[in-house]
Amino acid sequence: MPVNRNALIRYRTIDQCLQNRFKKWTLDDLIDACSEALYEYQGINTGVSRRTVQADMEMMRSNKLGYEAPIIVVDKKYYTYSDKNYSITNSPLNQQDMQVLTEVSGLLKQFKGFNHFTDLNEMVSKLEDKIYSQKTQGPPVIDFEKNDNLKGLEWIEVIRKAIVAKKTMCVTYQSFKAREANTFCFSGYLLKEYRNRWFVLGLPHKRNNQILTLALDRIQTIQEDEEPYRENTVLDLATYYNDCIGVTKSPGQRDSEVVFWIDTANAPYVITKPLHHTQKLLSEDESGKIFSMRVILNFELERELLGFGAKMRVLGPRTLVKQIKEQLAKTLESYKIPGTETGEN
Repeated sequence: MPVNRNALIRYRTIDQCLQNRFKKWTLDDLIDACSEALYEYQGINTGVSRRTVQADMEMMRSNKLGYEAPIIVVDKKYYTYSDKNYSITNSPLNQQDMQVLTEVSGLLKQFKGFNHFTDLNEMVSKLEDKIYSQKTQGPPVIDFEKNDNLKGLEWIEVIRKAIVAKKTMCVTYQSFKAREANTFCFSGYLLKEYRNRWFVLGLPHKRNNQILTLALDRIQTIQEDEEPYRENTVLDLATYYNDCIGVTKSPGQRDSEVVFWIDTANAPYVITKPLHHTQKLLSEDESGKIFSMRVILNFELERELLGFGAKMRVLGPRTLVKQIKEQLAKTLESYKIPGTETGEN
């Protein structure tokens, strides 16, 4: 059954709303959400009628699109899914979905090879692999890195919309070090991915007004807040993370020249995949190679360097060398077994 783009936007919007069980969704709430989505994606500002959203939910409940969504009404007022794990995005792709994906893939392939669209290459490969496995009903031929159990992914679209619309968010957040969660107003500026984890850079509405990076997997709730959004007037978001491995950084923090040696056998690994775009080869001999890079000293940098173990030795700066030595000493200490001298079984 043909479905136009506007209807698909409404279906996905209703689906996202009903997945969010932190809020009770009335029909008026769903109408407002669909109207906002159509304005954002299509520029349509005429709004959505009550009858349209009701018809959309009936269509989602049916098997005409293959959704059979378990939409129920609670207390004769609030809409939700009876199955908290349900989403129309988990439904198998139908023939129309396949046709749309094939058209999108063909369009994106036209941009492959252009410098401004190098980030599209992986996206196109993922899309083509999905289409191939769906058409052939066989296993995929590309296994991309992923973490299906990663928490916080449901907040990506919520935060992205808030950033685009310049809306303040009321965030309930609990870091790994905190004993209890904290709720505060937050103006988001940039979503950042690092090693399959997602973070949002922004400004908490507190007295200190310090830029903060929040991990999405530690966010418990997000709600739109009426407090005025605070514009970014300090950071160049396009270059903010250029001198950083990971996401741990403070505005104004200066980078350092990090120098490290790596043995001959493992040098090709950092040559073919540099630790940072500023990495340079300084010298080499039979034992190994010495590289340098200019980066912020942070936790992620230490973890990256420690991951090479005895195959790498940090030569500078002194503060980093000291920190690495301390971490290695703690590691050796943790392997010692009480009552023995060597720590061996």
